[in-house]
Amino acid sequence: MSKVEEEEQRVAALRRDRGADHPETLAAMLDLAEALWAEGRLSAARQLEEEVVGARRRLLGEAHGHTLKALGKLAATIGAQGDLAEARRLQEHIVAHAEAAWGEGSRDALRALNNLAGTLAAQGDLLGARELLEQALAEMCRRFGEEDGDSLAAMGNLAAVLWQSGERDEAYWLQQQVAEALRRLTGENDPVARAALAALEAMQNNPGF
Repeated sequence: MSKVEEEEQRVAALRRDRGADHPETLAAMLDLAEALWAEGRLSAARQLEEEVVGARRRLLGEAHGHTLKALGKLAATIGAQGDLAEARRLQEHIVAHAEAAWGEGSRDALRALNNLAGTLAAQGDLLGARELLEQALAEMCRRFGEEDGDSLAAMGNLAAVLWQSGERDEAYWLQQQVAEALRRLTGENDPVARAALAALEAMQNNPGF
């Protein structure tokens, strides 16, 4: 049985036993959407995410933390489908309500900044992306440490933006810090570490470096 089939059965059982709007049912629907994502079935994932967002908006309100998290997943799916303008609109809404929902400087609020920065970069707004990433990274490092997973993710994203902006030396140095930290913390076979090392190698092999 595939992961998608397992999650489909779990969602069906929860809908039957606890109801369509039960928090566990809605959480399971997001897990199913994630499994569909892993198979590249973005349209099916988006449909589930939209159902969860609608239910949580109705039950909890537009700015509740659970609603915002579901919106974040939906924004990622919409962005992956190519609608960056809509993804940005949703992510800006999340950022606007993040501190009230999760607290100033919280991990979720800083992740929201990181996610919005990724969409800005994809739209070509490198300056806007850089400003958000520098803000998020400084706060993450202060609160969680430089080798925290979220700090390293933001550092890698900043390296990519700097590289695109032509600041190759600074970008390479940052990416090197990310790759070395992940290799030491997780080992070279970890998927995230492999991706960071591949990005570093691509920088090394770029004729413009």
